[in-house]
Amino acid sequence: MVVASAPGKCILFGEHAVVYGQPAVAIAIDQRVQIEIQPTGKPGDVWKLDGMKFLPEKHPHLEGLRARIWHLSEETPSLSIKINSKIPSSAGLGSSAALSVAFTAALRAARGRRVDENGWCEGFSSETKTNPYPRPTKGKDPGFERNGGKRLLGQSSVDEDECAIMGHAIEAEAQQGRASPIDSSTVSHGGCILLSNDVKAGLDWKYSRSLETPEGIRNWEIHEIVIPTDDVWLVIGNTGCYSSTSELVSQVADLIEAEPQKMQVIETIGAITRRGVSALIKGDMEKVGRCMTENHLLLRNLGVSSPELENLVRAAAHSSLGVKLTGAGGGGCMIALTRNPKETGEAIELAGGYSFKTSLNAIGVRLDSDQGAPFWTPGVADS
Repeated sequence: MVVASAPGKCILFGEHAVVYGQPAVAIAIDQRVQIEIQPTGKPGDVWKLDGMKFLPEKHPHLEGLRARIWHLSEETPSLSIKINSKIPSSAGLGSSAALSVAFTAALRAARGRRVDENGWCEGFSSETKTNPYPRPTKGKDPGFERNGGKRLLGQSSVDEDECAIMGHAIEAEAQQGRASPIDSSTVSHGGCILLSNDVKAGLDWKYSRSLETPEGIRNWEIHEIVIPTDDVWLVIGNTGCYSSTSELVSQVADLIEAEPQKMQVIETIGAITRRGVSALIKGDMEKVGRCMTENHLLLRNLGVSSPELENLVRAAAHSSLGVKLTGAGGGGCMIALTRNPKETGEAIELAGGYSFKTSLNAIGVRLDSDQGAPFWTPGVADS
């Protein structure tokens, strides 16, 4: 049995604008998705999900990762998958990215990884020759590069960069090529992550990402931000009304096509994000809160808020440093930066929402157990 988990995320600044090359900041939250896999003892396509037959068309995120990491053949055992999630789905909290990243880690640990003097013999990263973004050819093993090498097991076989790049590939496939890597990078690495269109001096730069979208090639630079210790929390308010990220991303794209001047709103969100980053680095949480609220007003201008979100935002505002929707919008969740999480949470619930709090420095993807792994190792290699 292999068990892996990954956190959800919420976006502090920059949703929607990040798809157009503007910066965005997200943090991992304490709530997590845990996924457990174990072999069924049968090769081929005899997979189970929560005790039922696995239906690929109903679970495209899992199927996309299965095709990329665990191709179906007579040598690969089928797996039984169990999912336990504390993250509300379709609520703007990165539940799909957390599932993808956790499943990537579980599959990698269940398969193991071969390395030699030239690097990885199998796997996906910014340096490998294989490309995880296109749909792989059925029956092929796109992550396999060569035989030989030494087998890495357990936590040493799991790489945060691979989890992030695979999660982004799956999100892009699900969102018609318009996904930024903000969700997948944040839930993989944990903590606070900045995406920008250039490398920022003085920050911990991690890697680059690029994607061919319907609007052209998009490039992002991923950084880590260390937030100074402060007695501040995020309270998340869930409206209970769910929406489709891909539909809202397309809605904004259609709006900008119909009204090109709306691109100024996207650019202004980018400017607010940059001010917010500066405030985060300095630990000026009052300014961080003001930037969050300004960001929300601009997202409302793009038409991605909703009456339910506005109701919770108003309720939380009086006890918070800043409030805004988080994620794609249209329902889902809002967030409040506050020093009074109990008061803020109560206000949200009196307004009809469901609230929970999170710290600002949750850990990223984690391998919780790897009993009996690897289940399968392709190629011929030394132990």
